[in-house]
This record gives sequence, structure tokens and C-alpha cells, in this order.
Amino acid sequence: MAVDFAQALAAGPLVLDGGLSNQLVAAGHRLDDDPLWSARLLLDDPEALVAAHGAYYAAGAQVVITASYQASFAGFARRGVGRRGAARLLGESVALARRAAAGEPGRWVAASVGPYGAVLADGSEYRGRYGVGAAELERFHRPRIEALVAAAPDVLALETVPDVEEARALVRAVRGLAVPVWLSYTVAGGRTRAGQPLAEAFAVAAEAPEVVAVGVNCCAPEEVGEAVRVAAAVTGKPVVAYPNSGERWDPADRAFRGAGRGPADFAPPWVAAGARLVGGCCRVGPAQIAQLSERLAARHR
Repeated sequence: MAVDFAQALAAGPLVLDGGLSNQLVAAGHRLDDDPLWSARLLLDDPEALVAAHGAYYAAGAQVVITASYQASFAGFARRGVGRRGAARLLGESVALARRAAAGEPGRWVAASVGPYGAVLADGSEYRGRYGVGAAELERFHRPRIEALVAAAPDVLALETVPDVEEARALVRAVRGLAVPVWLSYTVAGGRTRAGQPLAEAFAVAAEAPEVVAVGVNCCAPEEVGEAVRVAAAVTGKPVVAYPNSGERWDPADRAFRGAGRGPADFAPPWVAAGARLVGGCCRVGPAQIAQLSERLAARHR
């Protein structure tokens, strides 16, 4: 009998991929000069996305996240792509990840739904509080989500969400869709980036049947342990955790500083506390995901 994503999650932990953008940069692609970021390759070089996803599957990832994080109808319109073409490209992000899976059992595709601030490409996804009302946020997200759902991903990743107001809009936007969802905040100092307590943030997902996992991503690894504990306690749901490497961005020199560490160094206590989807975000590559996969496999032998 076929196993769906929710069943696989319950039997987890599942290994997520790492940062798609850093894998693309490592392959020689420039992303920082385009507001579409990694989504520009949906237009310019889709095979590069297949290769990047494939590198993570080969490293032991069981779930890869599509290149749709920063994609939007407005963003594609600025590149001369109409709504029908933009919807096709959003769906193509799922198809490319599915191609990379190569039909291997136990490989899953998560369609990325980035926050409103990511589409603005001005760093506001790390602040939230955009000055945009909840109804407008829901109207913005729903068409993107519908285009992704039409391509039949295994799960939607509502990720890098900076504040509770946008999380509520996203949870409303996925109502009635026949696909499971995870909701993942970006956090700092034990709170959302907008400053709300984590218990309040995770409570948004507690009664939403579409949300099968809740947690954090794109944060320092040191933020994860407490967030996992709070998410599990507040929602009773599996937890997702995929932090950055821990390196610090120096905006003056436009470079990362400090020593990075992969999620393998931290993951066992996260799993013990309720994490069932574990991986990496910015600056975490296939080598670190391979270490994580080996660590979790050894733990469950």
C-alpha cells in the first residue's frame, strides 16, 4: 500500500535538504542580482535546479524543497511573464524536483511558499510587520499556493514566516486544499522575527487540520532546541527544524563570518524533543546533509 507524506512523517524522522541557493551558487550561478533569486532559474536554466535537487537526494535527503520560495506573479510579470506563464512556472518548480527524485521510493517534494517579504526582495522577511493587512496577505498567497497545489507536491512548506499575522493569513489561505502543510517561522532571541512569543506563534497551527508539522527554519542552530520543545508542547504535532549553518552575515563586507556547523551536530536532542523533519537552510550543503542522514540512520539502527 502506498505511503502518503503524513504517514511517512509519523514514522520519521525524515531528512530535509539544505540551502538550494548555496548549492546553486556552488555550481556557478549568480542569484543575488535578481529579485527572483533561485526562482529565476525556472526561466533561465531549469536543468540546474534538477541537478541541485538531485545532489541533495544523493546526499540522503528524503524531502527537497522547490525553487518557488521567492516566486510570485508580480515578480514574473517584471520579467515579461503573464499570469498563465507564471502559474506554469510555479508548477514547473514541483515537476523539476519530482524529476530529480527519479521515481525512487521514499523521496518527497515540498513546494516552497515563502513569505510576502521574500517577494519584496528587501530583507523584510526577517522583520515582518509589512504594513499590509491580513486580508491582503491572504489574497497575495492564495493564487501562488493554488498554482503549486495544481502540480501535486507531497506537502506545502509555508516557510521563513516572520510574524504571527502572516502565519494566520497563510493558514487561512491553505484551507480546503487537499495537500498537507508545514508552517515554519524564522526566529531570533526565542521569539519570531517580529518579536512575538513562540507559544503564540505555534498556537496558530494547533487547530488547523491542514498543518501536519510546525517549527522553525532560517535561524541560528542554537535557537532550535527551545523552539522544538515549545512547538511540540503547544500543538502536539510533529516539528520541523532546518536552521542555517550558524555563520553570521557581515553586511559591510557582504560576506559570511565565523565557523559554520551542520545540523548533524545538533539533531539528536531535537529529534528526542519531537522533531520529525530535520535539515538545513542557508549555508548548509549536501555534505552536511549527508552527515545528518548518517547520524540519524545510526541513531535508529
